[in-house]
Order: sequence, then structure tokens, then C-alpha cells
Amino acid sequence: MAFCKHSVPFRPIQDIPPLDGKVILVTGGNIGLGKQCILEYARHNPAQIWLAARNLEKAKAAVDDIQTQLGTQAPIKLLELDLASLESVQRAATKLLSEVDRLDILMLNAGIMAAPPGLTKDGYELQFGTNYLGHALLAKSLLPLLSTTANMPNTDVRIIMLTSYGHTYAPKQGILFDTLKTDGDALGPYGRYGQSKLAMVLWVRKMSRLYPQFTLASIHPGVVQTNLSAGATGSPIAVRVLLRVAKSVVTSVEKGAKNQLWASVSTDVKSGEYYEPVGIGGGASEKGKDDELAEKLWDWTEKELGGIHHVR
Repeated sequence: MAFCKHSVPFRPIQDIPPLDGKVILVTGGNIGLGKQCILEYARHNPAQIWLAARNLEKAKAAVDDIQTQLGTQAPIKLLELDLASLESVQRAATKLLSEVDRLDILMLNAGIMAAPPGLTKDGYELQFGTNYLGHALLAKSLLPLLSTTANMPNTDVRIIMLTSYGHTYAPKQGILFDTLKTDGDALGPYGRYGQSKLAMVLWVRKMSRLYPQFTLASIHPGVVQTNLSAGATGSPIAVRVLLRVAKSVVTSVEKGAKNQLWASVSTDVKSGEYYEPVGIGGGASEKGKDDELAEKLWDWTEKELGGIHHVR
């Protein structure tokens, strides 16, 4: 991590510009960093914010809490999305495409950490399928809408992927493609997590070169006090204890959301870069800067997602 570098000063309430007319989508928006981002965006008058979450009851409760904090009715809409199901991802994308004519900020925020071995509904390693592949499919499905928006006057389309310094925990080879359709048990919980987070860094790097009309960034939020570690049931007991103890010293959600918010609006963002809090670039691992590995991942992803069609 780039400890010797200084964070960029960023106060969301004053540094997020007016968002008049803009449409925003945040995955995992019902809790933690995603919910905080929606709250901050809502202060700046966007046309619509879509809160995507697996559980709509919890999402509705989050909206109610945000409205209470704001003291006004922000234009927040709910979108059912289970990233561990490619069918659910396609259904969510189809719904969004049918209801909006632009998308200015796509915040790929949701994720799981150190889950026990398992598979998604489509047979992919659980963390890789949820953290990376579901988000890759969502972005791929929304490309026509993002491209249309980028062609409008005075637009600035952003795609922000919430990754982690944990991408450095990936296997030394980077991504073990032969594990991606297994439960990855031999990798251990943090090896599986690191592999999924490395894929997110590489995807942003490759996407930025293929789609220069967008600004993309992969983001480490810092060590933030969210519920993410609650799902870390696949981690050793000592690590789980450490995570609980660390809650007394980690960054608050309010501070933790700053890096991804900064990346979604700042004119200083270099597309394709990985940033640590706040606005500190250049900290990706060597594998996170490996263009050959990024190309291999892109080809694998396109092959896996190429035969999927929109769910009506």
C-alpha cells in the first residue's frame, strides 16, 4: 500500500459537483459503502439513483433511512440484483435498459469476502462469480446505454469497480483459470478472494483501453468498518477474531466511501488506474499491471459470457 503518499483532500458534501440530470446505478447499495455513496449522491440533485441489491426488503429499509437522513424524498429506485446468478444480472440490466435513456455513473460496489468454498448458480467459484463475473456481465449488458450517454453533449461517463488491496493475496500466478469452475477449496478463502479482486483490477485496466469514451477506475476503500467481514466464515478462527478486534480501529463508512466517490467525479482520475485512499494511484501489484494477464482474462470472460442473451 502507498503509505508514503498523501491522500487527496475530498469532502463529498462540497466536492461532488451538481449532478443535475444524471442517472446513477450502485450495486450493493443497501448497506455499507454503497448506501453511503447513494446518500452522498442524493445531496447533489441527480435525476435518478438506482439502488441494486439482492434483498429488496433490506433495500427499501435502506432507502427509508437515507430519506430520513436527508429530510427529503430523493429520487431513488430499487433494482433486484443477485450477482451470483447471471440470469438475475441479465434481468436487472434488461429492466434498467427499459426504464432509463442514460447512465452516467456505474458504481460496481457489491461484493463478498473470504466466503467458504462454494459455487454460484451458474457453476463458477463463488467469490469470483459474485465479485467479478456478475459485475462484468452487468457492465457488458449496459454498454449500449453507457455508450449512448457518452455520445450526449457535456457528459462524463464513469465506471467504478470496488476492488481491494486484497488483490495482492491472489495466487502468485495471478489467476488460476482452471479453478474458476470449481469451488477453489485448495486456494483457501483469501486466495479465492484475492483472485476475484485481482480480476477486477485487470478488467478495469483492459476496459479503459477498449472504451476510451468512459473513465474507469478500480478502488481500494481502505480497511472499512462494514459488514463484509461478517461473511468471512471461510477464514481461519484467528483471522476472524482479528477482523472483529480491528473494528475498533478501522475507518468509518463515511470516510471509506470517499475514494470511490472521488473516483466517480474527480477530473484528476486517470482511466484504468487502481487507487488507494484517497486518489493515490500506482499501488497495484505487479500482476495487477500485467497486460498479458488482463488480455487472457478478457478473452476468458468474453468466451464465458458470449452466449448469454437478454432475459425478457
